[in-house]
Amino acid sequence: MKNSALLTDRYDPLEKVFFFDDFDHGLNGWTGLIGNYEDSLESVLPEFRDLRPPQLSNLTMWDTGTAGSAFGTYALKLATRPRLGSLAVGIKRQTFRHAARLRLEAYLTFKPEASQLRLSALDVRAFGVAFDLQDGYGQADGLRWMPHLRYLNAQAGERQGRWQFKAQTRPLTDIGGTGETQSHFHLGPEGWQDVPNAQQLTCYNEITTKMNWSYLRVGLDLHTRTITDFQFDDHVFSGEGLGVITLPAMRNLWCMLNTLFFVETDTDQRAFLYVDSVLLSGEGA
Repeated sequence: MKNSALLTDRYDPLEKVFFFDDFDHGLNGWTGLIGNYEDSLESVLPEFRDLRPPQLSNLTMWDTGTAGSAFGTYALKLATRPRLGSLAVGIKRQTFRHAARLRLEAYLTFKPEASQLRLSALDVRAFGVAFDLQDGYGQADGLRWMPHLRYLNAQAGERQGRWQFKAQTRPLTDIGGTGETQSHFHLGPEGWQDVPNAQQLTCYNEITTKMNWSYLRVGLDLHTRTITDFQFDDHVFSGEGLGVITLPAMRNLWCMLNTLFFVETDTDQRAFLYVDSVLLSGEGA
């Protein structure tokens, strides 16, 4: 079977596969990240109002034709607005059965929109992956925690080429008047810190219509609420010292296991993130 071959040859999963999404078969539950609201859509926090949702793409370019994804026809595509600082986010919402070690793996590539006849290598500000988790059902020590990692490609037209994590977010905001709904924007520019030995140059081809696919792996431990390690292509990074965002447990989010990808532009040019396929695996039966 095609899926079995992909799991065996291209990924290194832990013993239990939670999901394996090959976007040749559709969106598989990946959707847009929208802000919480109550009674009126006007209650959505401003930063959430224009996050671009995911779509499917066969990577058709004006000069090379249709390339398809890394191992098939379609990829999950995130595309920002052509506005400096615009974000596009795709999220998959699930729950977990028990606390365990988890491993996320994916093949992906990032590019600016190929609308100019130049390299545009510094038009993409960043791409990244994040998780939104909550544990401790009914316990006083229950916690919502949110590991965030991003590759900062460029900032204000200057090459950066380094990995960052985020351990702080904005305060929670009450939405509506019932006390049942809160929101906070956790993908803002503030609070990012460099991963130790953070520098890495990624493969970026000579023109904007060429793509090179990269391998990403992120390890989590739900027991210790930590990032254990992560890998991008040939660089492997320790999770030691990588903090995560923590919040008080919320009344209706028990066993939450949300995964999201995002991309951000550094110019008034659209930035794209393509994900060929993504695998989440873990320990346990």
